[in-house]
Amino acid sequence: MKIIGRDKEKSVLKQCMESGVPEFLVVYGRRRIGKTFLIREFFAGEMDFYVTGLATEKKDDQLQTWSNAIQDCFGGLENNIANWIDAFTLLKNKLEKSNKKKRMVIFIDEAPWLDTPKSGFMTALEHFWNGWASGRSDVFLIVCGSATSWIVKNLLKNKGGLHNRVTRRMRLLPFLLKETEAYLNEKEFNLGRYRICEAYMIFGGVPYYLSLLGKGLSLPQNVDALCFDEDGSLRDEFDEVYSTLFKNSDKYIKIVTAISTKLKGLTRDEIIRETGLTSGGGFTQILEELELCGFIRSYPNYSLDDNLCLYQLTDPFSLFHLRFLKNKKPRNPRFWSSNLESPSLSAWKGYAFERVCLSHSEQIKQALGISSISTETSSWRSRSSSPGAQVDLLFDRKDGIINLCEVKYSKSEYSISAKEETNLRNKIASFEAETKTKKVVHLTMITTYGIVNNRHSGIIHSDIKLDSLFQ
Repeated sequence: MKIIGRDKEKSVLKQCMESGVPEFLVVYGRRRIGKTFLIREFFAGEMDFYVTGLATEKKDDQLQTWSNAIQDCFGGLENNIANWIDAFTLLKNKLEKSNKKKRMVIFIDEAPWLDTPKSGFMTALEHFWNGWASGRSDVFLIVCGSATSWIVKNLLKNKGGLHNRVTRRMRLLPFLLKETEAYLNEKEFNLGRYRICEAYMIFGGVPYYLSLLGKGLSLPQNVDALCFDEDGSLRDEFDEVYSTLFKNSDKYIKIVTAISTKLKGLTRDEIIRETGLTSGGGFTQILEELELCGFIRSYPNYSLDDNLCLYQLTDPFSLFHLRFLKNKKPRNPRFWSSNLESPSLSAWKGYAFERVCLSHSEQIKQALGISSISTETSSWRSRSSSPGAQVDLLFDRKDGIINLCEVKYSKSEYSISAKEETNLRNKIASFEAETKTKKVVHLTMITTYGIVNNRHSGIIHSDIKLDSLFQ
């Protein structure tokens, strides 16, 4: 299968190949996101050395895997490797003998698994790079892994021999809607954009999850088969994802669960209060790692005298799991198909569509025609208890305009009622009063199919439809 999207990442790989200097690239991102696929397909069998670690295996097994990879890439039989210094020395010798005046591409996949306790892997990697690879203009080393805690500690924020040695970093994030559509079309899983958006609201843009969709089933049938059947492939995915990515994953899950209870987001202090965790003990690092993997986002709360940052759960699958699967037995294997019109699913769709819009803010700005205008993206939450006085997405523009975005999910054109018009006017008034802004406030409506032109729609300055999110 060809590489879908990833244009920025492919450009980085091309630059590394042509830079003429030693390159040390770290590739990271959540499980199932396509890191290994991207590297292997981009180089299409032209790597000089490729090895992948074994999950939950001992040092001797990891070294044997390395030895096998040496044989696969260079031929010949090798004696058992005693330690990681010997393993990297053997690789260096093989590369020096085999290189034919071209870029040497070395791909170490799932490096966190290779680094078993007290194995000496990191010491050997440091020695390999500092003592040999960094002195050669023809070396391109790629280290990849899903365990974000390990990547951050040992490579991105290394305080020892690899401090500031990484030349480039590549964070792989989920597909956006445009890439999701291209991926599903490539698989000949033909859905309209409304259904693609619904799939995105559940599975996000995670290629592996999308690959599990069966062409012979409708989207609701697929959701039931993957998530609500007792043997569904994604039934236990949530816990597996977090335990693979993070050491002491229970703290990460506790934070994500707390944030999910307030769909508008929580401040740092509110998270601490809700979880019972302390502000020390690596709390800041946990938030950073969750954000690095795309599970949460931090964003400013728009206010002239309040710079509190809000943290919001943005990963669709985590939100879906915590709402419908966590601590619930699979009593009805056709739960999703049976409850499509239920109030709980309808409410969830509204919240989930808001998340989709938040992750496509650049596409919304493009549809508004403000991509070239310097803009700050944030949210606003009123300090008062007035109902509706909250905005999930706003664009504060340097041209003297603020776009307040109102998001609505519906099966057809959305009709604004008299009551809703009143609520929207109150929201604008509350925003202007509390922020004391002197800028012009425009109300932007983001919907699936647009809004009905009626006596109450005049309050809307701009109307963005679902199609615009696929730009």
